[in-house]
Amino acid sequence: MQLTRRNMLMLSTASVAATAMGTFPAFASLTDDEIAEITGGADLGEGAITLTAPEIAENGNTVPIEVSAPGAVAITLFADGNPVPNVVTFNFGPLSASRSASTRIRLATTQNVVAIAQMEDGSFQKASANVKVTIGGCGG
Repeated sequence: MQLTRRNMLMLSTASVAATAMGTFPAFASLTDDEIAEITGGADLGEGAITLTAPEIAENGNTVPIEVSAPGAVAITLFADGNPVPNVVTFNFGPLSASRSASTRIRLATTQNVVAIAQMEDGSFQKASANVKVTIGGCGG
């Protein structure tokens, strides 16, 4: 191979790209780390929390999400494919009429949306839903 300016640019670009690919952590592991931080490593039960999300989102910029957990003190939503997985935390006081919330979130790609609810007795509940995104929301 002859060392020309064009070949040098291609080689340097390829080496930078190869180096960068190995430096980003997996977003799913970021989600697991943040869940472990919130729960303190406690076991996660299932069934006491309801997460409603569309199976297919035509636009990742505005994906409607509803979550409900009777007896919850706080509910946190995670999107495990986003660069920042922690999306929102809803806190409920003792006089809250219902322990439910709805919002619209941005999803980068097809991914899991995970809801963690901290219950009044100190236990944690988990629910998840897979949302297929046809048009990316985070720059896609």
